[in-house]
Amino acid sequence: MARYLGVDGGGSKTALALIDDSGRVLARATAPTSYYFNDGFEIVEKSLAQGVTEVCGQAGIETADIDAAFFGLPGYGEASSDIEQLDRVPAGVLGHDRYSCDNDMVCGWAGSLAGEDGINVISGTGSMTYGERLGVGHRVGGWGELFGDEGSAYWIATQGLNAFSRMSDGRLAQGPLHGLMRARLEVSGDLDVVSLVIDTWKGNRSKIAALATTVCEAAESGDATSARILNAAVDELVVLIETTRALVGFTSEETVPVSYSGGMFSNAGFLAQFVTTLQNSSADYGLQTPRLDPAVGGALYAAKHSGHPLSPAAVQHLSDNNPTR
Repeated sequence: MARYLGVDGGGSKTALALIDDSGRVLARATAPTSYYFNDGFEIVEKSLAQGVTEVCGQAGIETADIDAAFFGLPGYGEASSDIEQLDRVPAGVLGHDRYSCDNDMVCGWAGSLAGEDGINVISGTGSMTYGERLGVGHRVGGWGELFGDEGSAYWIATQGLNAFSRMSDGRLAQGPLHGLMRARLEVSGDLDVVSLVIDTWKGNRSKIAALATTVCEAAESGDATSARILNAAVDELVVLIETTRALVGFTSEETVPVSYSGGMFSNAGFLAQFVTTLQNSSADYGLQTPRLDPAVGGALYAAKHSGHPLSPAAVQHLSDNNPTR
């Protein structure tokens, strides 16, 4: 029995899944963020070590028993000088070199489409798309929270905080967002949000992104500004998809498989908006519910990358027994 490990790193958490070649999930674990841009390379090794130790403990194996692993790491490839060092980190955790690394977007794509041609759009802490067609792959977006990641939870949250500030000082009529955000942040006065986010939170990416749920809640409560923010976010995600479609070479005659991953899609209202907007676009998209979660997708990719892809029956077994929601 061959065992394959998938690691889906993220700005909020790191998810791990161990599968075998028959399509069984042997173990799962969750570890802290592995986003090294904020906390350095040490946080990557610490998070991976914690997760791998837990997975091996659950499965009753040693790291040497893992035949191949894939580590999808947030920020991978976004600083060329860091790639070599990131590539070395898993060796210290596994004790062998039967692994590969790339950006965590690959886990999202491999999971949602079970490794088949098509496009996956991510809207989690950050946002981007990754698509493949006949061996040609392209990434679009994912430029980070300071000047990119449009349509992500972080982007939605910062737009929501901006709206909260304008509602507070009178530049915008107060809607449900104001009260909901103030209650969520538990501040005595509105201006206390400045010190909370900048000083206490130190601009923490994950904590800010988590506020996107409050924007969703406000939109559901009839807040027009929040609804506009979510509409704009969905539009940005569709732009990512349409750009990727062109870059990977899908023709106008083809139906393009599309799926999705990331926490924003766990909100039913946001997902419904996304589905409607994508269906109303000019291209022919075949929207699919994600077949596998990103961690299992990473494990599937590890098997494929090692030259031993799972059989269609094993992939179907994974899909049937591991719902993504």
